[in-house]
Amino acid sequence: MFESFSIIFTIAALFNYINYKWLKLPTTIGLMILSLILIIPITLSEKVFPEFYKFFCDIIVNADFKTLLLNGILSFLLFAGALHVNLGALAKEKKSIFLFATLGVLISTFLVGGLVFFAAQLIGLELPFLHALLFGALISPTDPIAVMAILKEANISKSLGIKIEGESLFNDGIGVVVFSGILLIATAMGEHNITELSTEIGTLFLEEAVGGLVYGLAIGFLGLKFIQSLKDNPQLAVMITLAVVMGGTAGAFMLHISAPLAMVVAGLLIGNKININEDKNSVQKAINSFWEILDDVFNGILFVLIGLAIHLLEFNTSYILLGILAIVIVLLARFISVLLPYSLLKHEEKKPIKTIAILTWGGLRGGISIALALSLSEELSLDIILHITYIIVLFSIIVQGLSIGRVVKKLYS
Repeated sequence: MFESFSIIFTIAALFNYINYKWLKLPTTIGLMILSLILIIPITLSEKVFPEFYKFFCDIIVNADFKTLLLNGILSFLLFAGALHVNLGALAKEKKSIFLFATLGVLISTFLVGGLVFFAAQLIGLELPFLHALLFGALISPTDPIAVMAILKEANISKSLGIKIEGESLFNDGIGVVVFSGILLIATAMGEHNITELSTEIGTLFLEEAVGGLVYGLAIGFLGLKFIQSLKDNPQLAVMITLAVVMGGTAGAFMLHISAPLAMVVAGLLIGNKININEDKNSVQKAINSFWEILDDVFNGILFVLIGLAIHLLEFNTSYILLGILAIVIVLLARFISVLLPYSLLKHEEKKPIKTIAILTWGGLRGGISIALALSLSEELSLDIILHITYIIVLFSIIVQGLSIGRVVKKLYS
């Protein structure tokens, strides 16, 4: 795995350089496009240089995308993202963020699941309803990694930015819990009655979501106290933040609670209590610089891996057609799942539909959706779900990511 990780890291560094010097696109989009371009000669080499092609395939397989993201770099990226989010600004938008991250995810899950189920039936693909719901659950949360990376390049208002950032930071944890609940139903059908399943799902929510939030506060508070006592040792302060993420994630897995939610809470607490955005003393500067670099490194690896892994899939006409239909369905569901919660809130905008439109188009999907799709078994329609998930993620990052800045400018010009 180390060899695969090293080669992917080297490719990411090279692509980052090319994008910085010549393409000048948002980093995640540039890396994705360059990775897709690299796929062309690699695919063509299959018959001419089969050993090279096999070597490259082994690199992608050995990287183990699902484990690498869900059990590794996701915690680092979420902590790094939350570290720089202003808690005061987040608190002002807490109602909208809470509704988008909970009610919005649930609405989108069932809308996407139901409509994709019927779309699959129309084109002759067998996709059971519960499996379609699993797809709805994994594709509904907006990806904080993709969203926050691209938002750095988009000129949007602070209020709107904090809505999108806050929602994306929290709804992936909620989405994983919803996905896990539906997965439990899909795999336990016939073995448990409704009462037992309801109890298990309720327990799962308490353990994963509530447990993750409480655990995040605990490790964040503990890490904060250590950091605050190290005003003259910035290197050790950085090590403490690493220990919070690495040790905290390992502890979350052992306790069976949500590591993503825990890392978001810990990052928010530490970042705001030490006022990391002020960047005045040596501890603030060291932590800020370290996590910005680590964020760029892991983002590069993740999006290169997303782009390179596509050549392992075998697309057919039915999958592509369902994927295109799913793009429309996901955008429609996103619009409705933002509109309904937003209508429950008081807002000052004269034309709130503009905000809803930007929240809809800015709700990007990324690596988390692919990783969750990869966690499914063949019996749970892995093949269909993985293919249409990939189509949506590529559309989301490249098309929506490239155009979000222009959409904002057009709506607010």
